[in-house]
Amino acid sequence: MSPSSKEAVLTSLESARYIFGRNGAARVAKALSAAAALRYEDIPSLIRFHEALLVLRAFPPSPAVLRRSRELLNRFWKRVELVQKSAADMDEFDPLEVSGIAGTTMQDALGFDLASWLVRRMPGKVEIAWQDLEEERALGAVWPLLIPLLEEDTLAEANIPWQKWLEAAHGNRRRSPSWLLERFAELPITAADKGRLYDSLRLPLRWYLQNSRISRSRNSRPVDHVFYHDSPLITRSEISLQRELERQPPEFKKLSRSAGESVMDLIREVMLVRYRELYGTTLGDANSVVRADVGRGVSIYLWNLPPARRLPLRAYLAGLTLKNGIPINYIEAIGLFEWIEIGFNTFYTFRGGEVAWTFAQVLRCLCHMTGATCISMYPYQLGHHNEEAIESGAFWFYRKLGFRPGRPDLLRLVEHEEQRIARDPKYRTSARTLRRLAEGHAFYELPGSETGAWDRFSTRNLALHLNRGMAGFGESLDEFKNRSTTRLKRILGKSYSGHPSPVNATAFQNFAMLATLLPGLASWNTAEKKSFAEIIRAKSSPDEMRYLHLLQTHDKLRDSLLKLGSRT
Repeated sequence: MSPSSKEAVLTSLESARYIFGRNGAARVAKALSAAAALRYEDIPSLIRFHEALLVLRAFPPSPAVLRRSRELLNRFWKRVELVQKSAADMDEFDPLEVSGIAGTTMQDALGFDLASWLVRRMPGKVEIAWQDLEEERALGAVWPLLIPLLEEDTLAEANIPWQKWLEAAHGNRRRSPSWLLERFAELPITAADKGRLYDSLRLPLRWYLQNSRISRSRNSRPVDHVFYHDSPLITRSEISLQRELERQPPEFKKLSRSAGESVMDLIREVMLVRYRELYGTTLGDANSVVRADVGRGVSIYLWNLPPARRLPLRAYLAGLTLKNGIPINYIEAIGLFEWIEIGFNTFYTFRGGEVAWTFAQVLRCLCHMTGATCISMYPYQLGHHNEEAIESGAFWFYRKLGFRPGRPDLLRLVEHEEQRIARDPKYRTSARTLRRLAEGHAFYELPGSETGAWDRFSTRNLALHLNRGMAGFGESLDEFKNRSTTRLKRILGKSYSGHPSPVNATAFQNFAMLATLLPGLASWNTAEKKSFAEIIRAKSSPDEMRYLHLLQTHDKLRDSLLKLGSRT
């Protein structure tokens, strides 16, 4: 078949994948059959075929299309193997938008927890990419903790044969990092410190997907009921956030520990093959996972962090959305009192499929779980240092759903742009202007929320005020912690009973340091002190959402921290 004919077949499939309605399923089935019959010698065309299959797998118009797309994806690695044998440039599979296809090889410097999980998950398929090792100085500082007499080389020699040292220590010539990760796990330090120490190495790992279920091609979970699309998709213009958020809360189903572990495995798979690694997706607490089935084949999973790995002040939720069992986006929400910052990323493949409706359902779940009434979008989400978001016009996606810039200068700019668009419907905001609009947070406040209250707030401001206070006393961190802890225990008195566990002690220390910013704390009444003590205890409780809800009941603490955190 000529290149032009192949292009026509692929274009036909791509144009049909989101077209639903009368005769839609028959049109898609015909286009799919034609595309499946092709032999793809060039990688760009093969990738296009793969992405179209994923869309049809998540948004099937009929059982026949679902079955055929699943079969093709399960055998897709053989197509990749054919182009590899033809000496094609396999680097074309590397970009973030298309990485993780079955049959390809991936390489990245993973964090300790994710690297340890990957080696367990794919035994014999992960190796150290020695030729790409760059952080030799870090190896010299860390590896002597694991390998005897290595200082003989690191302290006096150049051109150290790192691979030979490691092979000698673990007794074979395999390139697997498993021995190294096991030794790190045995170090007598906290889990967080192990992660920081290992991460300093920036050790490049390479893994071979072959026909693994971890690949994007096969990365799915079975569902009891498939939603088949037989009518047009819901568009952004049909979505009212206010209407969606006023609906009854979705039903949250608490998952068992084993089911939660399965979800944690899934999100690590999903992020790994897209070269993404977030704190909450790698370290989620399997005991805390809940699921909400919100309709149209969409299930939203949300979870907390385990007590020992939580942020010092803010509560953290992470999540994943499945469409007919296919991962289509990930979620991050970090909150304090009634305010939450949101990260919402729909994977490139699925950005034509009801994104606004799905986003509204995610917010509906998050607001009901957290009690939040003020939603803030990260500047990165809007396009700050994120060219992908600039190209997609992400700022306007949120603006048209009702979000407003928190900075007055950016609000004036967006209103000016809206006036230009009203005068000339063909006008398009320039990339330069979109970058300016993405410099600050965008906000959506639910009815009854205090408009603009959180516009200038940042926990970073709180932390910087705290550090300046410590500097003013000329204390070390340990001295500052000890003095603050003694002071807070004295102020709270009987309101706070001691908790011996390290996690509880850490939470108390963090709040004790924060309390040095509250000069009126000693004059709080007994009920306010008791409530504050309960909040501190809840920070390390099994369900961090309880901590967030308790914060929302303490007006004096909220007003004090909001005022301090809004001051640069």
